[in-house]
Amino acid sequence: MRVIFMGTPEFSVPALDAVAAAHEVVAVYTQPPRPAGRGKQPRPSAVHARAEVLGLPVRHPARLRDAAEQAAFADLRADAAVVVAYGLILPQPVLDAPRMGCLNIHASLLPRWRGAAPIHRAIMAGDAETGVCIMRMEAGLDTGPVLLREATPIGAEDTTADLHDRLSAMGARLILRALAGLPDLAAEPQPEEGVTYAAKIDKAEARVDWTRPAAEVDRLIRGLSPFPGAWCGIGGERVKLLRSRLVPGQGAPGQVLGGLTIACGTGAVDITLAQREGKRPMPPEDFLRGFTLPARLD
Repeated sequence: MRVIFMGTPEFSVPALDAVAAAHEVVAVYTQPPRPAGRGKQPRPSAVHARAEVLGLPVRHPARLRDAAEQAAFADLRADAAVVVAYGLILPQPVLDAPRMGCLNIHASLLPRWRGAAPIHRAIMAGDAETGVCIMRMEAGLDTGPVLLREATPIGAEDTTADLHDRLSAMGARLILRALAGLPDLAAEPQPEEGVTYAAKIDKAEARVDWTRPAAEVDRLIRGLSPFPGAWCGIGGERVKLLRSRLVPGQGAPGQVLGGLTIACGTGAVDITLAQREGKRPMPPEDFLRGFTLPARLD
């Protein structure tokens, strides 16, 4: 098949590899290079970099609403477009251009967690499972009918980073099945019940409130790891908390019960990976070496 691939971050790369190995990728669309690093030099996206390694033509328009961009897209005469974490809204002329439509790889069990941050929100909400859906795209926000879905449990210590890698690989497998099955796959309309929206993560959400129940604090830490990273104040220093688990314990909120076990409003969490400013992430034994904790964390 002639396929247009549209994606931007690292999450999209396994799907690009899979599609490029099985089909003719006639163009890769991605976000324009962004300033990054200390020098703020333009840096291509993860998909852009991988597409160049694969020898695929790359396009990175800032928007797709211009008639000229839409005509250039249509001129590719694609059988299908594969879209995964692209970052731009696709206007109706773009959605209509591929012969068999635009297929989206979405990292949730739709209609739960439509929107920008489905992996983070699933962990933060305490969901027992999540997954990947292959959806035929419509103009609405993740409202299209689902062609394929696959679920995976969310483990008690899973972080967003863990699920990111697992769901990325699942999406790559599922999109190949979907492309192989077109146009015979039945498209299942999403039910109106159970719709939730995964709002973009706001950095203001990242500060840990130790007065909250331990289960909620644990989900916040794991859901925001690695980015933006839940954090708390320790001796006037801002420390990121990147992995945690629930443990027995009780005390005043923020009280250090021993090691990196911290009391919450009810129960306690054990921090299993933390990062000081300017340092690498460290397990408790390394983190505490030469660093004395106060009796209570901010």
